[in-house]
Amino acid sequence: MPIPQTVTDRLRLSPEVAGALAAGIPVVALESTLISHGLPYPQNLEVASASETAVRASGAIPATVAVHDGALLVGLETAALEALATAPVGSVRKAARPSLAVALAEGGWAATTVSATMIAAHAAGIRVFATGGIGGVHRGAVAGTFDISSDLQELGRTAMAVVCAGPKAILDVPATLEYLETQGVPVVTVGQAELPGFYARSSGIRSPFAAPDLGAASAIVAAHLGLGLGSGVLVCVPVPEDAALSDAVARDAVERAVADASAARIAGPALTPWLLARIAELTAGASVHANTALIVNDARVAGELAVRLGA
Repeated sequence: MPIPQTVTDRLRLSPEVAGALAAGIPVVALESTLISHGLPYPQNLEVASASETAVRASGAIPATVAVHDGALLVGLETAALEALATAPVGSVRKAARPSLAVALAEGGWAATTVSATMIAAHAAGIRVFATGGIGGVHRGAVAGTFDISSDLQELGRTAMAVVCAGPKAILDVPATLEYLETQGVPVVTVGQAELPGFYARSSGIRSPFAAPDLGAASAIVAAHLGLGLGSGVLVCVPVPEDAALSDAVARDAVERAVADASAARIAGPALTPWLLARIAELTAGASVHANTALIVNDARVAGELAVRLGA
């Protein structure tokens, strides 16, 4: 029987990422599910490329993460990004902590979600990760469905700064915050007292912690990671104002989409993509514009954070 391979054994760092880490140049991890499962071609490739460009403009090196033929790729070349972006629908697996071993064992391409990206990035020595919005506690989970994203437990067990625009708006946001508190994950919002509402700048929910600017947020991140508590820290930044939906429009679209999903009995892994597509219909594409804008903005902020941390 072959010797089992650890996460570190499975890592395949691009020359640029390996060189940056060796030289102490800040690196920012980026997920790949938005490429294969989040947006259609060519928009998926455009947003992925724009996110990498935003990281570079901030003074850091981007490291998009994916699984291919039994390896964890940290830093994708242009050809790999294009392969993910143009792969036939259904041919790319989603890899999260529960499915990472399957994705590695079965070969082929798999896109990494928040949890799998954190696992690979942390093993590579990367301390900052940018995503659009984290998964969390789905509506109805508290009542008994127990539909809770593995993102939350990963944040509780992996010491990394994760920059996002808040939990996805389709979730039970108060329950998500409670779960993160239980996991020992500080949630810090930059520049405002309220938690961002993903598509909208505000969720109407007070953030557990607020930092007036990125400098103050980076001090909190550095302190938390330096303490060695073992958990990550969630840094939330609102969607850019020129792309944001109004609070009322965003909340109405989410509530209508959730009701429609319930009526159509959509559940399980199909629920999130169905809801996001329905919200796009209800907002005449405005939610997609907001989503792409916040993804790139999060990458920019993550790059700036990594530079401040010297990560």
